[in-house]
Amino acid sequence: MTLEEINGLVERAETASLGFLDEEGNPSIRKVFSTWHKGLGAHYISTNTSSMHVQALLKNDRACLYFVDSKTFEAVCLTGRAIVHFGREYKELLWNEGDERYYPGGVEDEDYCVLEFLADHGRYYRYDGKGDISGEEIQASGRDAEMKNYAS
Repeated sequence: MTLEEINGLVERAETASLGFLDEEGNPSIRKVFSTWHKGLGAHYISTNTSSMHVQALLKNDRACLYFVDSKTFEAVCLTGRAIVHFGREYKELLWNEGDERYYPGGVEDEDYCVLEFLADHGRYYRYDGKGDISGEEIQASGRDAEMKNYAS
């Protein structure tokens, strides 16, 4: 797969699987809405502060994001770290009309936060093979990239 094809897969995926280690060190996975991307290196996800994955990531920031398109039999797993943001500028970036259903307090809801996932390397899988994505390739993919919302 080319970097362009991998970026296309990430951009068309409405969800991703977030892998992390729980508080007991056990691997765990959560399905998250894959909201914003800046190349392959930075991904922004709105979520609940009270969720188990946020609480675990506050203690151990190592994580992975797995994007898949089962129709084309393509996938990419990015490994890196997740930063939990509580600042208004991050919350406003991802806020959409209707989100008050989940966060009745609006942008300032205490149970609303944003995960910033920063990839440092990855691996792709497709019907015709698999391969590694280096940190340099990930950095290059975001160098001139604009933030993209999966819905746009």
